[in-house]
Order: sequence, then structure tokens, then C-alpha cells
Amino acid sequence: MVLTGARVLNVYTGEFEQTNLWLDQGKVVSRLPHPDLTARETVDLTGQYVVPGFIDAHVHVESALVAPSEIGHILLQHGVTTIVADPHELANVAGVAGIEYMIKDARQTPLDIRYMLPSSVPCVPFDNNGAALHAADLAPLYQYPEVNGLAEVMDYGAVARDDADTMGKVRDAYAHGHHADGHAAGLTAEQIEIMRAHGMDTDHESATVADALARVDAGMYVFLREGTVERDIANTIGAVTPRNADRFAFCTDDKTIGDLMGEGSIDHNIRLAIKYGLPAELAYTMAANNAARAHRLTDRGALIPGQLADLVVVSDLDQVDISRVMKSGEWVAGADKVATESTTPLPFTATQLHHHVQSSDLRLPLVSGADVHVIGVQPNHITTDHLHAHVTPQNGEFVPDVAHDLLKMVVVERHHDTGNVGVGIVHGFGIRSGAIASSVAHDAHNIVAVGTDDQAIMNAIAAITETDGGQSVATADGVVANLPLPIGGILSDQPFAVVARQMRALRAAYDQVSGGVDFDPFITLSFLTLPVIPTLKLTDQGLFDFDQFGFIPVEQLPVGARD
Repeated sequence: MVLTGARVLNVYTGEFEQTNLWLDQGKVVSRLPHPDLTARETVDLTGQYVVPGFIDAHVHVESALVAPSEIGHILLQHGVTTIVADPHELANVAGVAGIEYMIKDARQTPLDIRYMLPSSVPCVPFDNNGAALHAADLAPLYQYPEVNGLAEVMDYGAVARDDADTMGKVRDAYAHGHHADGHAAGLTAEQIEIMRAHGMDTDHESATVADALARVDAGMYVFLREGTVERDIANTIGAVTPRNADRFAFCTDDKTIGDLMGEGSIDHNIRLAIKYGLPAELAYTMAANNAARAHRLTDRGALIPGQLADLVVVSDLDQVDISRVMKSGEWVAGADKVATESTTPLPFTATQLHHHVQSSDLRLPLVSGADVHVIGVQPNHITTDHLHAHVTPQNGEFVPDVAHDLLKMVVVERHHDTGNVGVGIVHGFGIRSGAIASSVAHDAHNIVAVGTDDQAIMNAIAAITETDGGQSVATADGVVANLPLPIGGILSDQPFAVVARQMRALRAAYDQVSGGVDFDPFITLSFLTLPVIPTLKLTDQGLFDFDQFGFIPVEQLPVGARD
């Protein structure tokens, strides 16, 4: 095939060149006129632009709530031909069996899914998740060609003290010709240097220009993120200059199926970057070549001889208006055809929900006239505020204060039936009467719920327990909506279009019991249990303070700390 008439991006010169693009056997053959070559098929793309296929440099497929085989239907439509995924969500539920499920199910989609092996399962040693993965557990998985290295190393303490198992995982990644991703949320410049010195050469946790530049200064690749809840492009794109641009790529990290279908994936990152002043040719280079270089993917990212014929035809550069997508030399089916297609996710029965929570477990005893710590939701961010409030207990326990949006939050251990239930107070969900619950709760994926009364919370938990996992909205009278997630309690076994409809129904139900919020309540809730992200979080063991890196009681504020 030869593509003619288009302006083709040269990622090395930063220019769009009017030239032919010759393709054969899934690869680029030449980008020269070649009067001596004859194509079996000629495609006239006059007036359009051709760029390399987009690469999502760091993503958790599980956040879309669909199986890997299903997510390809959507991402290819948005020009994404390769993703570098961290399967640590299902790994935290089911260990090696979860990772192998993600690898094997992904083989049903033409989307190229490369996996970074989860480095922190559990994310911290004290977490009660479903499995523990050590270096010896991960090493055999390098036999899979889809494995591309070690995923985000989140336990800074383990790195700083040269923990033998953690550093063994890093060494194994490099020994197999790969590399290790970092996770430097909340770290100082000095701590980032320690991460880099120990082998972590990428990071995706920049929320400001200063964050991004600190990582570049340490010699890292920086993945600028725009997901469903982590919306960082506007606040970080200013870090990119012509002199340091080769250190930047894009990622989505965590994005729901609804947002992927609605606003897109890496194409949305590009769109925003251009909107905020980045030259188009630079944004498209970051989205492909830079991501490929960061992950040592030497066969893609540029449209030069020998590279995969992964490309996107764009009619409007600034709007990223995609006309056609090619993966490995084959045109991807149009959206109209994809809408009627679906795969059949592989069966997965490794886990179920195991707990025996009762209403009495949801009590939060407080003294009379209590000063309390409150988790403050930051809309469209995974970090939280450490708030203080004064509440008046009833019968010696906390009762949600709807007027001030002080709601009860609970985390129920669901892997080993330990009976652990953490109870805390959260502000920011705006629920007026009812509750929501989810078995998607990073990274341990225990059951998390928030609500205005115990009966509503119990109803929401019961709904997702009956479906072996899911997300639900309930009132004291019963269940309003439920999205089943039977694959490990975090993935649906249904086609992506079905899941998207269920998510819309779930959001409508949430708006019905709340005043409505300008963020995704379920994915936001899922991060309120992750102790490696600042600042207050809740686990099944209680309230965790990132700054102290330890558990604290809900009450007993220091003198003078009251707002």
C-alpha cells in the first residue's frame, strides 16, 4: 500500500512533510517518492495529516471496568495503537493468576497491550489485599512477550532502605532488557533523586510544573496525565519546552469507559496540550515517539522504514479530528461497525467477596462534643485534604451531618473474611439521602462505601456482594442501581457498550440521591483507600495519615487544630 497526498509527521525534525508512505507486511517500507515501486493499493489522503499511532505510557485497564479484550474496541477508534498497562488492580485481588488473565485476555484485541509487572502487591506491607507478589513470583512472568518491565514502584520507604525484595524486582526488569517505572507522589526533589538512583526512570505523578521539572532534573521521563479523576495537563503542560520536550509523554492512568468513549484517550491529552499552547508537531511526537523511547519500544513511535505501520490519519491537527486508524498495516474498523461488535472475555473465577459485615460493625464511637479528622475530597484529584471538624455524637457515636456534608465512610475487608471494618468521616460527596458502595478500591480492592445512614450503606454493600463485586447506589429502602463486576470484583464480563450504559444509569442514580458533583464519584471513592497517596485515607484497619505514614484515631485532635 502507498499513502499519498498527506503531510506525514517526521518526529525527528518536528516537521510535517509532504511525502508518500509505503507500507508492506505491517511495516513502513519507505517515505520517499520511489518511482520504481508499485503499490497494490493506493490511498489518496490529500489535505490530511498522518502521525504515528498514539501510545498510552501508563494505564490501568481495570479502571475502565471492562476486560482487556473489550477496551481495544474503544482505544483504537481514538488513535491509540499501543498501551503500557499495569495490571496491579487484578494482581492485588488474585496475584499471578490475575496478571496472567490480563495478558491472555488481551490477545483477543489487535490493540497492542504491553504489561509492566506490578511492583507493589500489596502497595504497602500492612495492606490487607488478596495476594502478595515477591520478586520470585514475578520473575517467571518475563517469559510472556507482552511483559515490558516493572510497573510503578510506590513504596518509597522500601527503595530508600534498599529492601532486598523490592530491589530484586528492579534488577530482574533490567536483566531482561526492560526498565522500571517510578511513582513519586508527594516526594521531595531529594527523594525523587533516590528513586532515580535506584533504577526508576519514569514517573506519572506530576500535578504542577515544579513537580514535572523536578523529575526531569533527576533524569526521568515524565508522563503527563489526564484521566477521569487525575486531570493534570492544564497544570503541568507549562513544564514542556523545546529543549526538554523529549523527556515528556502522555498517559491516562485511570479513565472510565464513559470518559474514554466520550472525550477520548491520549487523543484528548494531545487536544488539551495544543489548547494550552504546545505546538501540534510536538504534542503528536510526545504521544508516540517519546512514549516509545521511554518504554524501550524500538519498533514503533515513528513512521520510518522498519517500524510498525501504526498510524493515525488526522484531518484537523488542533482538534485531533481522526479520519482513519491503522494498526500493523490493517485499517481499523469504523466506529459504526465496532458498536455492533464485542469479544467474549475469558472466564475468571479466582475470587469472590468474602465478608460478614453487620450494621453493628459500622458504628463509630466518639466522645461527647468530639473534634475529628475528616477526609476532604479534592474534585478531579486523587489526593485529599486533611480537614478538621467538630461533631456532636448521638448515643456516643458519630451520625452523618448531611447539612455540612460530613458522611460516614467504611472499608470492609473482603478477601480473607477477617472481619476488619474501618470507619471514618468524609466531606465532599454531597449525598443527601442514601449511599454508594464499590469493590473497586485502590489498591487492596476491599469494599468501600459512603453514605448518610447505616441501612443505606448496608443495602449498597449487599448489592455488590450478591454480584461477586460491583458498584451500587442504594437508599435505606433498597437498591437504586447496581453495576456487576464479577471478574475479581473489578471488571465486567459484558461488552463495553453494555458497561457504558450501566455506568450512565449508575451516575443517574447517584445524582438522584445527591446534589450532583462535578467529578466522577465512584473513581474518586476508589482512591480514598490508597495509603500511598497524600494525605488522609481510610483502609479496613482505620484512618491513615500519609504525612505521618501511620494510622491515627478519627478523634483526639491536637489542641488548637479545630477549624
